Amino acid sequence: MIGTLYGIGVGPGDPELLTVKAFRRLKEADVIAYPKKQRGSKSYAQQIVEAYFSPDEKEMLGLVFPMTKDKTVLQEKWNETVNAVWMHLSSGKNVAFVTEGDPLLYSTFIHFMRTMQQHYPNVPIEIVPGISSINGAAARLQLPLADGDEHVAIIPARDDYEAMKKALEDHDCVVFLKVAKVIDMVLRLLRELDLVQNAAVVTKVTSNEEIIWNVEQLEGAELEYLTLMVVRK
Repeated sequence: MIGTLYGIGVGPGDPELLTVKAFRRLKEADVIAYPKKQRGSKSYAQQIVEAYFSPDEKEMLGLVFPMTKDKTVLQEKWNETVNAVWMHLSSGKNVAFVTEGDPLLYSTFIHFMRTMQQHYPNVPIEIVPGISSINGAAARLQLPLADGDEHVAIIPARDDYEAMKKALEDHDCVVFLKVAKVIDMVLRLLRELDLVQNAAVVTKVTSNEEIIWNVEQLEGAELEYLTLMVVRK
C-alpha cells in the first residue's frame, strides 16, 4: 500500500484559523512535512502546526527548498525533497505537507505536487484548502475585496511600473503580494493615481507578529517578505 500525500493549507498565521478538516488530517497523518529554513528561525507553517503538534507526538519532516534561480540546483533539490517524502509514502505512511495559506495559491506545494506526480504518478494526493493571507487581510482590515460586479485581482508585486499601474486601473480592488521588495515604486504609483488613502499594508497578517502599517510612512521602509498591500478604489 502506498500512503496518501495530503497538501494542507494551515492558514495565514493565527493557529485558530486552521480548518477542522486540516486539523483532522494532521492528527491522522503519520508524518507532517513542512518547508524548513536552512538556518535561523522556524518556518511560518511550522510555527502554526506546532501550536497543536509537537515532535514528541508526531513525526516531523523538515524539507529545505533553496532560494536560487539556478535551474539545475533547484531541480536536484526538488527531487531530493520528493524522494524524502516518497520514502515514507512507499512504506504505507500518510504524509501531510503543510503550507501557510492555501496549498494551491502561490504555494511551495504546487511544484512539489507536480514533481511528485512526475516521479511517482501512483501516489494518491488529496488537497485540503486553507484560508489565504488575502482573506486574512480582508478580515483584519474589515475591507471587502469585491462586491456585486466588482473585479478583484491578485498580483505578485514586481518591478514593472506600467504593469502594476494597469492592474490598478483595470480592477476595483488589487491585492499586491510580496510587496516589500518594490514598496517605494508602488508608493510612487499610488501617489500618481491618487490612491494612497485607498491602500492598506499588513505584514504576517493574523499572526502574533502582525503589523498593520501607516502607508504614508512606508517610504524607504525595510518590510518583511510576508507583506501584502490591498488597494480598493
